[in-house]
Amino acid sequence: MTEDPVTKRPHPDVIAPPPLLFAGPWLVGLLLHFVLPLPGLPLAVRLAGLALIAAGLGLGGWFILTMRRAGTPVDPYEAPTALVTEGPFRHTRNPAYVALTLTYTGLALLTGVLWSLLLLPVVLLAVDRGVIQREEQYLDEHFGSGYQEYRRRVRRWL
Repeated sequence: MTEDPVTKRPHPDVIAPPPLLFAGPWLVGLLLHFVLPLPGLPLAVRLAGLALIAAGLGLGGWFILTMRRAGTPVDPYEAPTALVTEGPFRHTRNPAYVALTLTYTGLALLTGVLWSLLLLPVVLLAVDRGVIQREEQYLDEHFGSGYQEYRRRVRRWL
């Protein structure tokens, strides 16, 4: 799709900042945990949450570092200046959302908040429909065949 750069959207029209899409339901799960607690988790499962949190924070840091090195903004409300395909983007088109998912899951396990785990599919659906699909359409409009080739090579999640 070829458009005059002046008429292009300045950024993807995402429904909300992605961290809020994760934080809101996690906090709702926490509130539900206090009002209507679910059975507890074994200590080994809860401690596995630490590994997921570490993986999520590590991937998130790698994502931010890669975006900064490419000179393009992390914020989805700002126009990207480059199509980033290096670093964690070689393995997933959405390393930030994988990082947030790992961290969310790790926190839910570590704290034993099963309600938050039960809400995770809703979070992922909202992120997929309200953020990822909109970002993909935007990237396709702005980077054309370069993005289409990248999309063929690298999976959306993992």
